[in-house]
Amino acid sequence: MTITTCVFDAYGTLFDVSAAARQVANEGNFPQLETTWSELAAHWRTKQLQYSWLRAISDAHTDFWEVTCNGLDWALEKTGLNGDADLRQRLLDLYWELDAFEEVPGMLKRLKEGHMQVAILSNGSPAMLTGAVQSAGIGEYLDDVLSVESVGIFKPDKQVYDLVGGRFGCEPSEVLFVSSNGWDAAAGAGYGFETAWVNRAGEPMDQLPWRPGHVLTDLNAIPELAGLG
Repeated sequence: MTITTCVFDAYGTLFDVSAAARQVANEGNFPQLETTWSELAAHWRTKQLQYSWLRAISDAHTDFWEVTCNGLDWALEKTGLNGDADLRQRLLDLYWELDAFEEVPGMLKRLKEGHMQVAILSNGSPAMLTGAVQSAGIGEYLDDVLSVESVGIFKPDKQVYDLVGGRFGCEPSEVLFVSSNGWDAAAGAGYGFETAWVNRAGEPMDQLPWRPGHVLTDLNAIPELAGLG
């Protein structure tokens, strides 16, 4: 079936989740982060995801900002940086204005010029996503920004993927769903989406019952996968 709708995960897919820690390290105000920022960023992202899964399966939903804060607090303690309140606040402030990956604006522009419906589908809270979209300057290329807050559970629950058809009136097979999370792209494939896993870090394939339809190293090929040539 022809692809009519391209839907993107936000964090790690369109927006660089390592950008906050990297920028703070480069600013020079927190020298203790200069050699540990990549480790901190990795721990922060891992715990952010783990806490979302645990909350989903234990019926303990909260908004993604609280999960993000909880993940950072764990990561700061893990790296021995949990005693600096100013560092914590600076990292959290920057999470509201994460950089988009370099190819994102041009790729989204091509999709819109090709008359695709384009949206974000994210665990992020509406306020977080609004901040990220505005900071990256990509709002003009998006038809909607869909947050799990409307259903009160995190991905990969089926109710989250249902939001796409509910908003755009399309069949799952008409959707190209793109995520940097292998488990998310796999779950989307199990749901019935055409899927692309943006595997920037060269990670192994997750051992799940489903597999992403495509594996990419960046987002440049998305318009072609959507059938725009």
